[in-house]
Amino acid sequence: MKALRIIPYFYLFIALLFIYDFIDKIIKGEGYFWLGLAIAAVAIFMFFFRRNSVRRMEGYKNNQPKK
Repeated sequence: MKALRIIPYFYLFIALLFIYDFIDKIIKGEGYFWLGLAIAAVAIFMFFFRRNSVRRMEGYKNNQPKK
């Protein structure tokens, strides 16, 4: 279960890498820089989505009756 709490932060790391790539390509004047921005946006969305789903699973786990 600890791995599920760490995985969303990998998405955040990937988003930061692609934002850096986006800025670097704009400065250098290269093409296809929008693809990096789109991937960063998807990674940020996945960060919030996965974090919310982990919280929801923990909530369900805490509300189950003890056997």
